[in-house]
Amino acid sequence: MFDSTSDKPLYLQLVDVLELKIRETMKPNEKLFSERELTQVYGVSRITVRLALQELEKRGFVYKKHGKGTYVSEILEPAVDLSTAYSFTDQMRKMGKQPQTKILSFRTIEASDFLSNQLQVEIGSAIIELERLRLADGIAMMLERTYLPHHLFESLTVAALERKPLYELFSEEFGQTVRLAEEEFYASIALENEAKLLEIKNGSPVLHLIRKTFNNKNRMIEYTFSIARADLFRYKISHVRSE
Repeated sequence: MFDSTSDKPLYLQLVDVLELKIRETMKPNEKLFSERELTQVYGVSRITVRLALQELEKRGFVYKKHGKGTYVSEILEPAVDLSTAYSFTDQMRKMGKQPQTKILSFRTIEASDFLSNQLQVEIGSAIIELERLRLADGIAMMLERTYLPHHLFESLTVAALERKPLYELFSEEFGQTVRLAEEEFYASIALENEAKLLEIKNGSPVLHLIRKTFNNKNRMIEYTFSIARADLFRYKISHVRSE
């Protein structure tokens, strides 16, 4: 399995073996063998295994949960900088509209079981909950509730959010490069509180959007649930056929 005469260090040979195993036989968020188990399976030293896991994490193939072990990342393709991913502020400006954001709440909470799974943090860990109302030309367009790992954005403030868009803060002040944002959306109807904030009738049609944003290490850094007015908000997707 390993070539002792190769110029490639042993830990990088192990990286190749584990990368192939991850791609071909493992699923996202599946737990890898422990360091001890890997030393036994592959007949290498503990330091070789540790260096290999560090390299796999650097490349974005795995992530670690403190005290629980190493897991397969959700994204297995080479990193691409998507710092210019969809931005409500930028999109409204391109449409000739004046964007505005009202921060409804900003607080630190404990991660529930659901949010701990989404953000890959421990249950009970500190996370930031941010609620914003997005407007264009003074008209309410979208209600957003965003969750962020506190340890990555612990110095984030309301003042900073009022000064710059969130994604600009990610890259410019927190060193977080957005490389992929997954979204799913579905039709629904507005509940009473949502309708009031969006200035529409209770039960009016709305579009629900769920966004999961990953950094260049394949760690989720943002989970956002949005409710958009169906009568004003248009969502466009372009599909490009690969050769």
